[in-house]
Amino acid sequence: MNESIKKIAVLTSGGDAPGMNAAIRAVVRSCAYHNIECVGVYRGYEGLIDGDFITLDARSVKNIINRGGTFLKSARSENFRTVAGRQKAFNNLKSHGINALVTIGGDGTFTGAIVFNDEHNFPIVGVPGTIDNDINGTDFTIGYDTALNTVVEAIDKIRDTANSHNRLFLVEVMGRDAGDIALNAGIGAGAEEILIPEQDMGRDRLLASLKRSKKSGKSSSIVVVAEGDQIGKNILGLADYIRENLEEYEVKVTVLGHIQRGGSPSCFDRVLASRMGVGAVDALLEGNRNVMIGTVHSKIVQVPFVESLKGENNIDLDLIRVADITSV
Repeated sequence: MNESIKKIAVLTSGGDAPGMNAAIRAVVRSCAYHNIECVGVYRGYEGLIDGDFITLDARSVKNIINRGGTFLKSARSENFRTVAGRQKAFNNLKSHGINALVTIGGDGTFTGAIVFNDEHNFPIVGVPGTIDNDINGTDFTIGYDTALNTVVEAIDKIRDTANSHNRLFLVEVMGRDAGDIALNAGIGAGAEEILIPEQDMGRDRLLASLKRSKKSGKSSSIVVVAEGDQIGKNILGLADYIRENLEEYEVKVTVLGHIQRGGSPSCFDRVLASRMGVGAVDALLEGNRNVMIGTVHSKIVQVPFVESLKGENNIDLDLIRVADITSV
């Protein structure tokens, strides 16, 4: 056990994700278990610069495991991108006697942690909290499972209307440059086509697929579109293109938006967040730093920050095959 670690701070940064509160809870209670002080930082790195801290103990985090979002709030900090801002953040940590930091967020959060560690040699461990599931070195990120369930539930309801009126619905889901939500939710909801940024389907192939669906007797269709897909300038432009070339379809557009990021976390996300939060404190007490806590084949692993940010999102090609077969 690293006896130099007496006080640990925890913050959430970037976009919120269901399960972040469960991760905070796990960090705080793991600190209490090891008789270590814990400090919460409001508003991510911005709060670190402003010294917006709160002392947390085991009772401070009661009744939050089931809550979506993050009670510590989150923000993107332009000030933390500056040397002066990071210096002020470091000074605040030292003046409060904080020895280590747990950051819960996505790639932007981890990038900031790398720079901060390089400049100040300050122990930081990351926990991946993002619905996009676009972090390397972990099978799942906190919030992804809940977002999937939210999307599938929404598409199930949209399908009721599509069937009732013989309509084609284009449903845009989140994911930025990663198609994990679109691909998995599309399969789970029985979508006729799934458009993801990792696979350039092309508009002509989409039209051909929709024509086949119509000839096969399908009176309605659901097309799931990842927000980062490049088949059109945007989903509204894609809808116009389909209307111009497939007059037999009445085309409607639904953008699910930020409802995907909200809501009570699923059991899977609560357990995952709890394991990762405990794993983050374990890593710091083992003397490790500049690593992310991930899960691979259900085992908790420690992945260097630089490895978690390397490369493009690797989509499961077998899932694409499953989607093609089951949409016939």
